Amino acid sequence: MKTKEETAAASTANQAPESPGAPKFKPPKKKRKWVKRLIIAAAVAVVLALLLRGCLSGGGQTVGQSAYVVQNVGYQDMSLRVPGSGAIEPNAAYRLTTLISGEILEAPFQEGDTVHKGDVLYRIDASDAETAIEQAEISVRNAQLSLESARLNYQELLDTQSDARENLQVKATDTGVVSKLYVDQGDQVTAGSPIADILDRDHMKLTVSFHAVDAAGFSVGQSAAVRVDGTGETLTGTVDSIAATDSVGAGGALVRSVTILVTNPGALSDSATGTASVGEADCAAGGSFAYAASSQVVAKTSGELTSLTVREGDRVTENQVIAAFEETDMAAQIENARISVSNAQLALENAQLSLESAQKRLEDYTITSPIDGTVIEKNLDVGDNINGSNTTASTGVTYPAVIYDLSALTFDMSINELDISQIQVGQTVEITSQAVEGRTFTGHVQTININGITTNGSTSYPVTVQVDDPDGLLPGMNVSAEIVVQDEGQALCVPIAAVERGESGGVVLVPGEGSLAEDGVTVADPSKLEKCQVTLGRSNDQYVEIVSGLSEGDAIIVEMEAGSSLMNMLTVTG
Repeated sequence: MKTKEETAAASTANQAPESPGAPKFKPPKKKRKWVKRLIIAAAVAVVLALLLRGCLSGGGQTVGQSAYVVQNVGYQDMSLRVPGSGAIEPNAAYRLTTLISGEILEAPFQEGDTVHKGDVLYRIDASDAETAIEQAEISVRNAQLSLESARLNYQELLDTQSDARENLQVKATDTGVVSKLYVDQGDQVTAGSPIADILDRDHMKLTVSFHAVDAAGFSVGQSAAVRVDGTGETLTGTVDSIAATDSVGAGGALVRSVTILVTNPGALSDSATGTASVGEADCAAGGSFAYAASSQVVAKTSGELTSLTVREGDRVTENQVIAAFEETDMAAQIENARISVSNAQLALENAQLSLESAQKRLEDYTITSPIDGTVIEKNLDVGDNINGSNTTASTGVTYPAVIYDLSALTFDMSINELDISQIQVGQTVEITSQAVEGRTFTGHVQTININGITTNGSTSYPVTVQVDDPDGLLPGMNVSAEIVVQDEGQALCVPIAAVERGESGGVVLVPGEGSLAEDGVTVADPSKLEKCQVTLGRSNDQYVEIVSGLSEGDAIIVEMEAGSSLMNMLTVTG
């Protein structure tokens, strides 16, 4: 962009030397619209009068379909500007809103204050939020415990999977006869339920007391003689177990219990009694016979009993498989345990998210400024209640506070589709406002929005302008502006309609001797007009620069085609 000094130098270089006594050229000043219209009306009247006078007196000349008008060569402003208007806005505006409710405890700012990003604007009572955080923390702890329990259960099932598979088989706990069955094949059985009773009738056990001194010399497996009471029958047996401690027997003597195992000859039952001797020692007191084995088989797992291979009265041996559960039940238990772990993990994550949300919501109770700026409005203060769900209805306040960033001022112009192609970012903009009379501000094109708005078949585009030095302008003020598309300064020019362009430049009609009437402004004899070769320079939509061939004040002839508008004629005479 050229400086003021560079622009002035360029303008001076483009001007032709002034002739002695010639009036100095003064750049045209901006006029109000009504003044311009008055001038246009007066000019129209003058042109009409000249044309009519020329035709009536014979001084003017209309040949065929053309009319001739005399025009003087002069300096013109070659700038091209696109006008518009808009309303001043701050660089950024923050209108405070909130979704939380409560009493305002702190509001350490006033209207007109300068605040910075992060400064506290309002601090609101957060009792409800703190309670919500405590409840969320409890939920997290409960979820953690549930997850740990689910993991332990799952791991226990995995660790005992082989044992569990072993438990799917129901085995006899002793060798003997199945005296009772509690289940049938196909039954649903729970862990701990009885399956069968097993009784060993082939062997009997007799527990008797020996003097402690004698029993101290016995050993398990030692031969013993057993006498059955009432029958006088003597059976051969072996020492099965010896008590570890002594007890007091009849008469205060110390005795020790000894159990002897014998084969049942077939007639013994658990109601029989007898005595025994080991070596040379006889028992101190007799005892009762008992079956060698009497046990109950119970289920170690739950599920459907898919097989049962024995009936009541069948003989079984220890560890013989007598029933079995469906194997898929174990796999289902492990899968259910795994799903329980996943569900517990999700529950914990949800509880943690709820806690994070509650903690983040607590931050909302302290409202800070998001920008550096100036407080324009403060509508609520300490002690007021704020209702974030409907601030307007509850308090009559639209925004608790409004902050403007006044470090820069901007406004939007609406540019017609015919002109938008000439607008570029960075172009200079001249700005005026009725609110600040007598001053012209400058700015530059900041952004061009290509999202056009079409109304009544015409499209316009928003263009944002930033004011370079906004001193005196305030947000909300209306301004008029002109975007300087082309700023070429002053140049010696003629109307475009006066020039016939050629390869080597241009040709302009000039008055020849005897071509003009005595008034000097009416073409009396078009045949005496002469052609003048000129060198052309810059141009805009009205004028073309004359680099050489003509001087300021020279008369030229503009030929107007019949049917051209009066406004075009006026443009030629202007």
